[in-house]
Amino acid sequence: MEPAAAPEADTLVAREAGGRCAGRSASSNWSGSLILASLTGAFGSSFLYGYNLSVVNAPAVYIKKFYNETWERRYGFSVDESTLTLLWSVTVSIFAIGGLVGAIIVTPIVKFFGRKCTLLLNNVFAVTAAILMSLSQLAGSFEMLILGRIIMGVDAGISLSALPMYLSEISPKEIRGSLGQVTAIFICVGVFMGQVLGLPEIFGTESRWPFLFGVIVVPALVQIVILPFLPESPRYLLLEKHNTSKAEKAFQTFLRKDDVSQEVEEVLAESRVQRNTKLVSVLQLLRTRAVRWQVITVVVTMGCYQLCGLNAIWYYTNNIFSEAGINSKTIPYVTLSTGAVETLAAVSSGLVIERLGRRPLLIGGFGLMIVFFAVLTVSLTLQNNVTWLPYLSIFCILAIIASFCIGPGGIPFVLTGEFFQQSQRPAAFMVAGTVNWLCNFAVGLLFPFIQSGLQNYCFLVFAAICFAGATYLFFVLPETKNKTLSEISHAFAKRNKVSLEMQEMNHYPEERKSSAEQESNFTSSVDNGETKHAIV
Repeated sequence: MEPAAAPEADTLVAREAGGRCAGRSASSNWSGSLILASLTGAFGSSFLYGYNLSVVNAPAVYIKKFYNETWERRYGFSVDESTLTLLWSVTVSIFAIGGLVGAIIVTPIVKFFGRKCTLLLNNVFAVTAAILMSLSQLAGSFEMLILGRIIMGVDAGISLSALPMYLSEISPKEIRGSLGQVTAIFICVGVFMGQVLGLPEIFGTESRWPFLFGVIVVPALVQIVILPFLPESPRYLLLEKHNTSKAEKAFQTFLRKDDVSQEVEEVLAESRVQRNTKLVSVLQLLRTRAVRWQVITVVVTMGCYQLCGLNAIWYYTNNIFSEAGINSKTIPYVTLSTGAVETLAAVSSGLVIERLGRRPLLIGGFGLMIVFFAVLTVSLTLQNNVTWLPYLSIFCILAIIASFCIGPGGIPFVLTGEFFQQSQRPAAFMVAGTVNWLCNFAVGLLFPFIQSGLQNYCFLVFAAICFAGATYLFFVLPETKNKTLSEISHAFAKRNKVSLEMQEMNHYPEERKSSAEQESNFTSSVDNGETKHAIV
């Protein structure tokens, strides 16, 4: 057994290695394969999540008319208003139920098939859902549309866990945050594209709305064609499949260099420190004291991600634009500004996250949302008395969207990948995904009642949630920019009330032998002059 001081020694060596590489430009970490893997993975995954959030808005009137006509053809009378509202609510909200199912089943899938293969197999759900939804009108079955929505939700639930996991494991730590933001950027692009394709000139008409759902097959097919030619996560291959040659080839492809012995040794050093490559269950993760506050932080950030009120903003947008005197026929085009602002803010966040860090962007994003929610509440309350206040409301909407996308919109996914070791990551993403989708469903279910009871003051509820989230993160969240897993664990050790030695004891002793065997298998591939025990 190694002495208790080994983790500290590993960390010091890692810092020294980081210092030697400090002068290297961050752009040198962006290989063509890394860029292609992130773009392809996100286009077929998080893009579809964002697209399916917004795609039902433009054709809502036509879909409800289709429901009514189908009902009348079957039963000989028109559907009553309450039943039609229920059918539409189910159509929209059942997407979150499918997402919850996907988040629950993702852990065994990524363990058995791997990160890349999970993303590939997940396209079966996307293609199936696209076929069902696009053919629903032709078949005269609104049940096909509802079934397609829940299947598409399963696809989203799996991809929002598997994609950040894949990106976090293939990226060098110097660009881990920027690469992780690709997930959020493509969600925003997906929302924007749903708005664009929903315009009357494209697919936003009574005869063409099914094409909005048929388009879903395009990103899925792109991913199916390109992703097989890219490597699996080298960490997964090395720590879970114990496949030396494939892991080395994956590192060589993603890092664009032949000698990857140091990277291999860094991953093995992580395995030696943690003494565990066995998949951890959700229950085991929740019982592990050494990651207790990491789990709580993930739950808080994911909960605030959904409960901070952005869905309410989308609900209010058309009404506020109408109150500002914008013509109803022009509103769909003005609404594009919200999607454009969302995308630009997410891209900006990806460009600065490695300079500013995760903590300032998260806390600052929530802080700005609090301010603009307060101003929006005042503006909505008084806008009938002051002619120019509706324009202030429009500004507040755009500012809230931008504030969300700067930090809270993408960083929770990055943190989930950074907080946990290899064996804990699938369970951690399952916890994060479950919280994400439960809160998503809760917002869809409860917001109409909150809005009905509080009217314009409902935004104060979301301001309070943002304040609670920002306060928690201010006192609990350490900065993780350019930090190794060991350094992040050290930052949480005191709050978790465990010593570094106890952190080691929290892992399964039966795996120690296998870790030693892995180390000996790779000794021959590491030059004698190379630094040992560096940790990613």
